Amino acid sequence: MADWAPIAKEYDPLKAGSIDGTDEEPHDRAIWRAMLARYVPNKGVTGDPHLTLFVARLNLQTTEEKLREVFSRYGDIRKIRLVRDLVTGFSKGYAFIEYKEERALLKAHRDANRLVIDQHEIFVDFELERTLKGWIPRRLGGGFGGKKESGQLRFGGRDRPFRKPINLPNMKNDFYGEGSSEKRNWSREGTRDWRTRDRDHERGRDKRWPERERSWAWGDSERERDSKEERSRGRERKDRDR
Repeated sequence: MADWAPIAKEYDPLKAGSIDGTDEEPHDRAIWRAMLARYVPNKGVTGDPHLTLFVARLNLQTTEEKLREVFSRYGDIRKIRLVRDLVTGFSKGYAFIEYKEERALLKAHRDANRLVIDQHEIFVDFELERTLKGWIPRRLGGGFGGKKESGQLRFGGRDRPFRKPINLPNMKNDFYGEGSSEKRNWSREGTRDWRTRDRDHERGRDKRWPERERSWAWGDSERERDSKEERSRGRERKDRDR
């Protein structure tokens, strides 16, 4: 934690996929692929990397002329390199645009992101392949990714700074000791005892219901018999009186 910084000076896939840059175990297979990758940047690329913009998610039909028409509104362009397949010559959907001035670069980075070109919403970011040591592209599991609050850290966002780590207070050594575990076990057993007793009570009540019904039925028959006897006695009295 002593050497922690909000912005990484060297690319580490494990830290790039972390909210605060302190992860010690990879949380997805992409990070494993990036950690095992042996990527070597293209040494044939020329130009100033600090004045170069990375443009991705392009329509495969978009040409260099269309890119120059759109991005020249932010400043003077020195060079455009649309990456194409070596065999077919078709566009791979991303390009690098080098400006003459840093002011134009910053303006394009701020305003051109999520711009729609040829029915495609583009993604704009600074070039990192030659500016960040150890950089690994997304196709090999690297790259940066979305908003860190979402948990989807490696899916094409522009979040650079790590969130500041949360310093938890130091707990006592016996906080998770035997005493607390015994207490937890006792409470769980107590919960089980209560549940068992409740179930036994419910079962006993179910058993008592037929007995109550029988007793109520017996009580009704007794009342009817008593009322019949009283009626018969009343008739005998009337006969005597006559």
